[in-house]
Amino acid sequence: MFYLTEVEDYVRVEPKLFGLSTADAIDKQLKESYEDYYDKELGRVVSVIEVLNIGEGVIIPGDGAAYYNSTFKLLVWKPELQELTYGIISEITNFGAFIDMGVMKGMIHISQTMDDYVSFSKANSLLGKSSKRSLKNGDLCLARIVAISYKGNEPKIGLTMRQPGLGKIDWIKEDKLKKEKEEKRIAKAQEKAVKGKGGKKK
Repeated sequence: MFYLTEVEDYVRVEPKLFGLSTADAIDKQLKESYEDYYDKELGRVVSVIEVLNIGEGVIIPGDGAAYYNSTFKLLVWKPELQELTYGIISEITNFGAFIDMGVMKGMIHISQTMDDYVSFSKANSLLGKSSKRSLKNGDLCLARIVAISYKGNEPKIGLTMRQPGLGKIDWIKEDKLKKEKEEKRIAKAQEKAVKGKGGKKK
């Protein structure tokens, strides 16, 4: 889930940025410092939105840099259990698929890709035995986060697409059309039945 969060911290501005105005130097330093930054509590920093406040600068002897107590706003993404997320299949393996969610990557175990018996094909795709549906690199999908493990530098995110309304976007569209056709067929049958009853004499 995306969040806007306010952070107060001392920003270490390197000497190479001293030629810029203080505001520009801090903005540039923050963008460098928070590029690809991840923290378990904060999440993945997507962007430095704006610098809200800059305090007095402090120089520590022997360091050479200047430190400014600053308040700034960050756009972050933190994975949440049961959250729905769009993503693109970036890698297919014999045990499942990796999905690029834009900010981070998640993993879908082969058993969670579709409600079917699934096998890994030589064409580097995952195939459903009964449905004949296939999942391959570049497919746009909608998945649900069902597991988050915080071991290592970044969280390992487990996803599922076996629940109704999830999966490859093409499958979701197909299922929606099938459902609409079935609802129309039932409505027609009911209409016929009502007309049939009304036409009978007692």
